[in-house]
Amino acid sequence: MRRKLFRPFLAAGLLVTVAACDSGSLVPPTPSGPSPTVTDTFTGTLSINGAMTYTFTSIGAGTLQATLKAVSPDSTIPVGFSVGIWNGTTCQITLANDNAFQGTVILGNVNGSGVLCTRVHDVGKLVDAASFEITIVHP
Repeated sequence: MRRKLFRPFLAAGLLVTVAACDSGSLVPPTPSGPSPTVTDTFTGTLSINGAMTYTFTSIGAGTLQATLKAVSPDSTIPVGFSVGIWNGTTCQITLANDNAFQGTVILGNVNGSGVLCTRVHDVGKLVDAASFEITIVHP
């Protein structure tokens, strides 16, 4: 007889224990996505046979979009436009367009944090100095 009374109390005790272990939250954790983006803008004046290099820092992995926003006074003259990895001395080019016009976009993927670079140079087509603007959207 004792046995029959003991079983309901044991079952009730287990139910209370299981209920006490509930975390109260059934929402799954949010997976981490790409790093937030930053926009850097660089401007300068490119001389005949000249080049300009700029560095910027990526804080994580994600997509990079470099845009040659403006070339002035003549946006119909092509220039060299590239993106690469800064090695401390020079820009090691990884993506390049040696026939870039105003509006040219370079797309790439960044694998992690580090110092990157962009470069604009005369490809032998400038007849006078040209002003330019570059925007880089990156993690």
